[in-house]
Amino acid sequence: MFNNFKDSFIRMVTSRLFVLLLIVMCMGGVLVHRIFQLQIVNGETYLNNFKLKIRKERSIASTRGNIYDRNGERLAYNELAYSVTIEDVYESGNTKNLKLNKTIYDLIKIVEKNNDKIINDFKIVINDDNNFSFTVSDTQLLRFLADVYGHSLITELKYAEKTATPDDVIKYLAGYNYYGIGGFENVEKRENFQVGLGYTKEELLKILTIRYAMSANGFQKYIPTKIASDVSEETVAVVMENSNYLDGVNITEDTIRKYVDSLYFSSILGYTGRASQEELDKLKVSNSSYMLTDMIGKSGIENEMELELQGKKGSEIVLVDNLGKVIESNDRIEPIAGNDLYLTIDKSLQEATYHILEQKIAGILVSKIQNIKEYIPKINASASEIIIPIYDVYFALFNNNVIKFKDLSDANAEETERIVYENFLARRDLVCENLRNELSETATIYNKLTTEYKVYESFIVTMLESNNVGIIQESMIDTSNATYIAWKTDENISLNKYLNYAISMNWIDITKLEMDSKYSDSEEIYQRLLDYIFDNLYSNTEFSKKIIKYMVKDSSITGKQVCELLCEQGAISVTDEDYQKMLSGATSPYNFLLARISNLEITPAQLALDPCSGSVVVTNVGGEVLALVSYPGYDANRLANNIDADYYSQITSDLSNPLWNYATQQRSAPGSTYKMVTASAGLEEGVISTTSKTICVGTYERLSPTLYKCWNLRGHGAENVVTAIRDSCNFFFYEVGYKLSWDGNGYDSDLGIEKLAKYADLFGLSETSGIEITELAPRVSTEYSVPSAIGQGNNDYTTVGLARYVTTVANSGTCYNLSLLDKLTDSFGNIMIDYSPKVRNVIEFQDSTWNVLHLGMREVIEGKAYYKNLGINVAGKTGTAQESYLRPSHALFVCYAPYERPEIAIATRIAYGYASDYAAETTRDVIKYYYNLEDEKEIVTGTADQLDATGNNRD
Repeated sequence: MFNNFKDSFIRMVTSRLFVLLLIVMCMGGVLVHRIFQLQIVNGETYLNNFKLKIRKERSIASTRGNIYDRNGERLAYNELAYSVTIEDVYESGNTKNLKLNKTIYDLIKIVEKNNDKIINDFKIVINDDNNFSFTVSDTQLLRFLADVYGHSLITELKYAEKTATPDDVIKYLAGYNYYGIGGFENVEKRENFQVGLGYTKEELLKILTIRYAMSANGFQKYIPTKIASDVSEETVAVVMENSNYLDGVNITEDTIRKYVDSLYFSSILGYTGRASQEELDKLKVSNSSYMLTDMIGKSGIENEMELELQGKKGSEIVLVDNLGKVIESNDRIEPIAGNDLYLTIDKSLQEATYHILEQKIAGILVSKIQNIKEYIPKINASASEIIIPIYDVYFALFNNNVIKFKDLSDANAEETERIVYENFLARRDLVCENLRNELSETATIYNKLTTEYKVYESFIVTMLESNNVGIIQESMIDTSNATYIAWKTDENISLNKYLNYAISMNWIDITKLEMDSKYSDSEEIYQRLLDYIFDNLYSNTEFSKKIIKYMVKDSSITGKQVCELLCEQGAISVTDEDYQKMLSGATSPYNFLLARISNLEITPAQLALDPCSGSVVVTNVGGEVLALVSYPGYDANRLANNIDADYYSQITSDLSNPLWNYATQQRSAPGSTYKMVTASAGLEEGVISTTSKTICVGTYERLSPTLYKCWNLRGHGAENVVTAIRDSCNFFFYEVGYKLSWDGNGYDSDLGIEKLAKYADLFGLSETSGIEITELAPRVSTEYSVPSAIGQGNNDYTTVGLARYVTTVANSGTCYNLSLLDKLTDSFGNIMIDYSPKVRNVIEFQDSTWNVLHLGMREVIEGKAYYKNLGINVAGKTGTAQESYLRPSHALFVCYAPYERPEIAIATRIAYGYASDYAAETTRDVIKYYYNLEDEKEIVTGTADQLDATGNNRD
């Protein structure tokens, strides 16, 4: 047995197979040992060394310069904050979009779980109807569409691209061939990709917003895109904890722009935001270091002084791994902070003036609101007689979103909200049924409809023409077409006929109707169009507001319910006692709301009724702007850094238009404030003297059959130039305009216009005022010299333009380019530029001419009871500019003080403010504040002012 085993063993070990096996076993042992060394002993070291390292130069943003008022009070500054960024570190391939979108989705959830917000500065938002909607229009919309479709110029847009709706843009960008935000119906076969599948509308838009922002950096990898700023420490911690699977995501220390009391200064300072391509191209001309990710000044002083405030970037060399994580950095060059800017503005005066203006506008509203349903003007009624029915106030609260219509249908709606909404649904069904009958069968001629149904049918056409719908293609319409004119102008055809005609003329874009067949006949197209119209009307908030208006009018929604809705939605906060009095009927809805307006719990801006806006500009007589107030303002902090698209959409749809700078961008006729120009022209051209008199008889008949009337129809009697300024005698200044137009042979209006324009130019009224923010150019009248002489014709000036004019009058002839800039310093406080207003021109008038202007303006104020015992002498001139008999006139006032030795000049305009006395009274309180003539608490009360002025027009 043993011998047999021995022989077998010898044969085995001497066989070639054994040798081969032994060799394999030895090699296996070596391999196992090597693997053990690689993975266990030195695994971590090798892993770290294995990671891809990429060397790149990274820009380090500088700190933007601060902005201060003239006294060193801070207006704009920077605050350290954490931001969440993401870089595109994913390799191209079929799964890239899936992975990147999943990372972004997870990141959004992390950020929002900690009550932080994702940056949503895309030009599309989800509106109250849960539909995608553009936040821009006109040229801005075309620029956005050009960027989306990859065109450098707007003119390169194809027709389908130029007329794209928000849904078209979403489908294009989120489609499989672009960002691939969605999923396949058949995952295994990867068939039928559906945009947004697996996401809500909100999630789809947020992912798309981030992807679109990242694509701006697509030309170079490893440039971070900020997706959330000023995040909490909780968000920072969670992001860092999950960094292993959030590829390309980082937390960065950043600075964000902050504004102090931004409501009052937004019209001056503007705000910062991410650079657009157009802005970047302009900035690169001066500074090549600008990038698309940079925050720049978007408007106001922030924009105008961008290069001085921005500072100089630093840089560093960094090594990043294949996941985009920074491994090490070196060669750091520190950034240089931007320069600090001091303005001529007085912070406290600016804020006080804003409050005074708001109080006065509220006071006008309170004095004009009456407890009636409807105001029907009398024949030949003056615009000053217009009153505001309380029912207009009820509807205004819905119309300008003080009462939020969307909340009425909320699952947690309060009792009155539910009742009002149920009544609304019944009314909407009735209205839509009637409209469908009109569009299908009845086809009443438009001008035969009731006013209510005219409003509804007009809305349908407006909706179909809008950028968000784009079914009626306005660019395809021949505006000289007889049927188009019959609908648009003559109103003698039905909407049914107009829409059918539009289909026959290919004015309707049927691609947006999702027809089953591209070869449908006109009847099928019309029926699909009707379906589209009513599908949209049922979910359209603006259409719902039209219905609400008539429900308020016929008391289907009562004043009491309106008051209850305000309280239920938290739009106002009232004591339980006041609320119970309103519920019990002890306080009427009229008195309840009037009290809220009086206390500024509901502001003029929220109502957006006439008047709801105004402006005041205060200068010193050396041309420095001490206050430039535009009411209403907006919260620049919500637009700064990365614009809050929802807030931007909210304020752009606000009927009081808070983004509009009423001091620099609203123009109107100057009214009688212009009469010092005419007086100086008459005196210096020698057509009148300081002692010559004109007999005012009320009606000016020299240009018969055209009759011009003085505001005093009975006539002022004998007037010289001083008393004519004092009494604001139109007749006297008509005569001056006529005499300026006399060429020796007869009346030549063009000659008079030329002479008036010459003197308007001397006072700086022919050009923008010089301030360093956007300002509309003035328009000096080019027609009808006689009415132009009293500030009518087609004269059009901004408030800041009138401020320069009255400043020039105040200092007797030195016309400055007004300035908001005081000085520029470096970050250490060293003065780099000391600004001072530049002299535009000096007016060389006779002393007697200046004396007449000053004396006339002084006598204007001496006739105002509400200026008595002020404690300081003021000289001024009132003005009323009427645009329409259907709306109140604009109220204007210009002045300077003190009369004996002028220091400041003020121009005030209350748009649709009824009468110039209201503007003059507003200005009086500004003067009180500036010269400490009354306790500040008595002036800035936070309540609607009891007006001392009568509001009677005397201009």
